[in-house]
Amino acid sequence: MINPLELTGKTILVTGASSGIGRATAIYLSRLGGKIVAVGRDQDRLQYTLSQMEGSGHAALPFDLNDVEQIPGWMKTIVATAGPLYGLVHSAGIVLYRPLKVLSYKNLVDMQRINVDAAIMLTKGFRQNGVYEKSGASVVFISSVSALKGEPSLAGYSSTKAALISLARTLAVELANQKIRVNCICSGHVQTQMAENTSETLPADNMDELKKKHPLGLGTPEDVAYAAAWLLSPSARWITGTNVVLDGGYTA
Repeated sequence: MINPLELTGKTILVTGASSGIGRATAIYLSRLGGKIVAVGRDQDRLQYTLSQMEGSGHAALPFDLNDVEQIPGWMKTIVATAGPLYGLVHSAGIVLYRPLKVLSYKNLVDMQRINVDAAIMLTKGFRQNGVYEKSGASVVFISSVSALKGEPSLAGYSSTKAALISLARTLAVELANQKIRVNCICSGHVQTQMAENTSETLPADNMDELKKKHPLGLGTPEDVAYAAAWLLSPSARWITGTNVVLDGGYTA
């Protein structure tokens, strides 16, 4: 039987793999045969992710994406042992609920650095000679529906996630001649530990209202992982510069 999401033998780097969407993506891609380079800041949590993967040849590499300038050189060292990368999923991100009246410049800088700057430098590192598979490769950014629909207290976060949509379009055109596809996923509210932590700062009525805005209910990390796998797979070979909205009907 043909598996349209077959990724056997493909090496894929996943950021934010120590929890949430990143962890679910790393695990699911391993089940499709991918060889995963799981990246995050917490070694213990990365090791747990590694223990949940199927297959062999995976690696858990702690790295702080705040060291943005070091990313391209660091990616060179990865392929020295893991081999050329077929895919990159940038799932690491920061969300801060801050009404405009209390939003600080530091809040903006912190979110911009991980959500956008790291995405740019990861892709810059990815497209280096010897780092990616020249027969064809794929990059996926995890954005958010907050980039498409306004919600109070998310001005800073929404602006960084909207930037990823434009970034994917621009890089898709720029990197097409290198056979690198670049796409974006805008997910609705997904039940992750980070989401639970931030939701605790919101009044209960606000959370109830948010749930009602998702006709199919809130999502799971696995829902996003499935979409990422599709965009990475050869089944999506003719798709680039696209933003896939995955939100249980929120934007509808």
